[in-house]
Amino acid sequence: MPAMINSSRWALYYLLVTCAALFAGPAFSKLPIAQSSPLTLFGLNESQTVHLIVAALMLAVLCIVSVRMVHRMPDDRQGYSFLKRMILPVTTLFIVIVMDKTVRVLGLSLIDGFGTTRYAITHTAILAGTGLWITTTWLLNFNVLHQFFAKPSRATQRIVPLTETEELRQDEDDTRNGDTSRPRGSAQAGPPSTLGRYKVLKELGSGAMGVVYLGKDPTIHRFVAIKTMRLDKTDDPDKFHEVKARFFREAESTGRLSHPNIVTIFDAGEEGDLGYIAMELLEGTTLKDWSRKPNLLPLEKVISIIATVAEAMDYAHQQGVIHRDIKPANIMLTKEQVIKIMDFGIAKMATSTKTQTDIVMGTPTYMSPEQIAGKKVDGRSDIFSLAVVMFELLTGRPPFLADNVSALLFAIAQTPHPSLKMLRPDLPPSLKEILDLALRKDPAHRYRRASEFATALRSCAEGQAA
Repeated sequence: MPAMINSSRWALYYLLVTCAALFAGPAFSKLPIAQSSPLTLFGLNESQTVHLIVAALMLAVLCIVSVRMVHRMPDDRQGYSFLKRMILPVTTLFIVIVMDKTVRVLGLSLIDGFGTTRYAITHTAILAGTGLWITTTWLLNFNVLHQFFAKPSRATQRIVPLTETEELRQDEDDTRNGDTSRPRGSAQAGPPSTLGRYKVLKELGSGAMGVVYLGKDPTIHRFVAIKTMRLDKTDDPDKFHEVKARFFREAESTGRLSHPNIVTIFDAGEEGDLGYIAMELLEGTTLKDWSRKPNLLPLEKVISIIATVAEAMDYAHQQGVIHRDIKPANIMLTKEQVIKIMDFGIAKMATSTKTQTDIVMGTPTYMSPEQIAGKKVDGRSDIFSLAVVMFELLTGRPPFLADNVSALLFAIAQTPHPSLKMLRPDLPPSLKEILDLALRKDPAHRYRRASEFATALRSCAEGQAA
C-alpha cells in the first residue's frame, strides 16, 4: 500500500509540473517585473527571455520528476510496470513538442540563428527517434499492459467469485441437459452439490487439507471458499471421533481471529465423513509470484509486507493460534493491495488425519528447526518461517537449499544460512542483523514476539527513508 500511495503522489507531481511547463512561461512573461527585467538572451526582449527561461526550468523539473517516478514506481508486472517503462519516452516527446512550440511563439530569431533547414531536420529526426522509442517500448511491454486488462489467469480465477449471471447460466445449462444433480464446475461426478448450507458452485483446486470449492451462502448471497478434509482417513478408525473433535476445536480457535490481514473464517461443519471450513474469498496474487528474479519487489515494499504479516501473526499468537505453515503461497497481496495471511492453523488440522509416514507435508523449505525435530512449537517458529520468506523475497532464493528432503532437513537444523550481504550487497547492514536474529536455530535466541520483529523492520525502513 505505501508503494502504491507514493506512486500516486509522484503521478500527481508529474501532472502538476506538466501543466506548469505548458503555462508557466506565458504567465510569468506577462508580469510587470518580467517586462522590466534587464536580462535578454538570443536577441529576445525582456518578457520573451523570461518566458524562455521559465519554460526551460519547468521542463528540467519535469525531467527530474520523471526519473524519480521511474525509481519509485513498483514493478507489479501490470499497470505500474507499463507506466514505469513509458514515462521517459513520453516525457521526451512532450519536451520536444513544448520546446518547439515555445521557440515558435517567441519568434523566428532563435530558429534563424540555428538555421531554418538545420532546425527542421533536427526537429524531425528527434521526433522520429522519440516516436520509435515510444513504439518500441509499447510493443515490448504490451503483454504487461494486456495482463492488467485481460481476464484473470487460471491461478487467479481460483479466487474470483462467479457473478449472479454466470451462476444462473450454469443452472440453465444443467436444466437444458436434463441434469439437476451434476456438481457445479465439473463434468464428472465428485464435488458435492452442497456442503452444509452452502451451495457448491465449482471446484477451485487442492489445498493443504483437500479439495477447495467455490461456494455460496444462499441466505446472505455471499461467495466463500470452502476447504475440505476427509475426517475418516486415519491410521486408526477408532480415533475418528477424536480427530473430528480436534478438527472442530482447531477451526473454532482459528475462527475467533478477527484481523484485517488474516483471512476470515465464517463457518465449519461436516457432511458425512467430510469436514469443511467456509472462509473469505479473495482475489489477488500470492508472494510466490514475487519470490524469483527478475520479479523481486523493491526493498521498501518487502519490508512493509513482512512487517504487516509479523504484526498479524503477533495478534494470532496472542490468541493462542500458531500458523505452522508460513510460506509465500500462504500470503496474498489482494487487488486492493491488502496483505492477507491464509490457512491459519490448517497445517495442524491436516496433520491430525495423516499417518506418521505422511507427517511432513510437502517440501519443508519454510519449516523451523523445532518443527523438523517434532518438538512443540510456539510463535517463534512462525517468526523463523517468515524470516525464510523474507530472505527469499529479497534474494530470489530460500536460505536453505539441498538436493533431497533429508539434506534439506539437515541444512535447516544444522547449517548456518548464507550471508544476506553476500547475495545482496546493496541492502543495509541493519537488515542483515534483523534476519540473522530471526533465523537463529535456537528459538530462545530469536525475537520473543513477532511484534518485535515487525518493530525492528519498520525502524530499518525509517532509517532508510531518513
